[in-house]
Amino acid sequence: MKKECIGDCVKFKEKTYPCTVSLTMDLVGGKWKAVILYHLKDDPKRYNELRKEMPNITEMTLSLQLKQLEKDDLIVRKVYGKKPPVKVIYSLSDFGKSLVQVLEAITNWGNQAVSENGEFIKAL
Repeated sequence: MKKECIGDCVKFKEKTYPCTVSLTMDLVGGKWKAVILYHLKDDPKRYNELRKEMPNITEMTLSLQLKQLEKDDLIVRKVYGKKPPVKVIYSLSDFGKSLVQVLEAITNWGNQAVSENGEFIKAL
């Protein structure tokens, strides 16, 4: 029997999932979470740096996704300074760093899929 199917479900941080795939997709699924993690994989970044690298994400969505990724312990938010304007830096946590190989595999697969079945285009 497969490891993810040994029990009826899996429990992770007080949440129950039907399998480990469901757990993983809850943590990094959706349109933006994996993209944000990918942009943080090499270097910590400020909020505006992330916005520039992902011009199609709305400010509200980026803010909500960053909060969720921080809540799930995939990223770390460090605040420097006590009075506005404060400097806030986002980086991968150790737990988030464990996803780097997965993020790179997703990127490589996407590049191959586009190379074989699509085309790379420049944004307008």
